[in-house]
Amino acid sequence: MPAPQSELVQQILKDPYVFDFLTLSAQAVERDIENQLVAQITRFLLELGKGFAFLGRQYPLVVNGKDYFLDLLFYHARLKCYVVIELKGEFKPNTSANSISTCRRWTTNCAATVTSQTIGLILCKDKDTLDVEYALLDIHKPMGVSSFITKEIPVSVQSQLPTVQEIETELTALSQVDGKRPNE
Repeated sequence: MPAPQSELVQQILKDPYVFDFLTLSAQAVERDIENQLVAQITRFLLELGKGFAFLGRQYPLVVNGKDYFLDLLFYHARLKCYVVIELKGEFKPNTSANSISTCRRWTTNCAATVTSQTIGLILCKDKDTLDVEYALLDIHKPMGVSSFITKEIPVSVQSQLPTVQEIETELTALSQVDGKRPNE
């Protein structure tokens, strides 16, 4: 995108997004993520930042007689452009090509009255930075890939944390040292 719009896009996109309001299981799929984000739309919009307006989920798009659906569609008031968000569990190199194609379909068939290009944003739980870099290397369309963090604690970290029972035992021991009973 031309300056100063490209600088604005860089300012509005971040990595990672913090979706600590989501309660996802390890087996959560894209639709589970989408359902929870939409159910918590106010908190989602706050995390995205100023200027985002939610237009819909699974937004229908018919091109050449074929049905396509945008995971999440937004309009950014400051940039005066649409933002198409694709949700993925894990980023794979072909993900970017599919998202770019979706953005082109939307821009060509539905966003003709907007002067700015549609921005594509792939939100994923896991991504390899090098895979993302190679996938977007020669792409000349506004496209971002960001990860998101939830309340889910990675297994590697979980194994290092104390159990509830260990915490309770420690609190009981501390309260006895202070001469107080628990819950006083």
